[in-house]
Amino acid sequence: MSTHPPGTALPVIDLSLLAGTDQERDHLASALNDACLHTGFFYVSNHGIADELIAAVFRESRALFDLPTEQKEAIHKARSRANRGYEPLRGQTLEPGSPPDLKEGFYIGEELDESDPRVQAGRFNQGPNQWPEGLPAFQETMTKYFETMNDLSARIMEALALAIGLPRNYFDAFCHNPMSTLRLLHYPPQPPSPAPGEKGCGAHTDFGGVTILLLDDHPGLQVWDAANNRWINASPIPGTFVVNLGDMIARWTNDRYRSTLHRVVNTSGAERYSVPFFYSGNPDHEVTCLPACLAEGDQTHYPPTTVEAHLMEMYRRTYA
Repeated sequence: MSTHPPGTALPVIDLSLLAGTDQERDHLASALNDACLHTGFFYVSNHGIADELIAAVFRESRALFDLPTEQKEAIHKARSRANRGYEPLRGQTLEPGSPPDLKEGFYIGEELDESDPRVQAGRFNQGPNQWPEGLPAFQETMTKYFETMNDLSARIMEALALAIGLPRNYFDAFCHNPMSTLRLLHYPPQPPSPAPGEKGCGAHTDFGGVTILLLDDHPGLQVWDAANNRWINASPIPGTFVVNLGDMIARWTNDRYRSTLHRVVNTSGAERYSVPFFYSGNPDHEVTCLPACLAEGDQTHYPPTTVEAHLMEMYRRTYA
């Protein structure tokens, strides 16, 4: 079951239906399938994440970005083998040919020390986090949120299985020991006279499985509507997350489901904060065309791969 609130073209999916009756789950599956076929973007409501935790995440995120530059540079992600830590303003260019993005960020992953076999083996983006000094509640808050988002991601994968027409537990192995990244983002206001193409975040698709995006009260997220050749606003809706599918889901479903271009233009006139959580699943899990997504006579668009190999290839294409 979904709704389209005034001012948005994206549906709101009621995730509580996952724990409901068979009929309610059928409604959920139908609405989610429709969203994935047409935009690959939707809101989720009744997700069960405490308001207090969300408020704490924003509070600690703002405190991080308010730190002096030298303290943030001390935990620059260039110091990490696992791509963890601080990324300065204009440190990334997501849209080729455009100016660098008007945002600063901070990357967090699963906390793994140097003795972990995955770290010792040099597995992709596996290792310890870098934590800021002088923020005593930061690590605990972000660790709790990270774990909570992993759980929510697994529930969304259950719903996706139903939407595709698969058993509810189909993606359980994919969700075992997942690779995930929590990213804190701060967008200053768009300049009064920006350079041509300058924006908070350039147009791009996400690499992995699903992205769960926590928005503050300020608009800025825009989603490409290919059917009408336009950008549509995904404005904040209290009590919801924005969820979108990444390139890996498009690959897995033989492009039946969409991984859609999106960007950020912070025209609110205020400091804007958002918190995306990128869920990519078990690094060793095989990603091959789902039989339910291959009609008779169709060809698979992609060869089989693994989660880790897919992510490494996406990074090579982006950062080559």
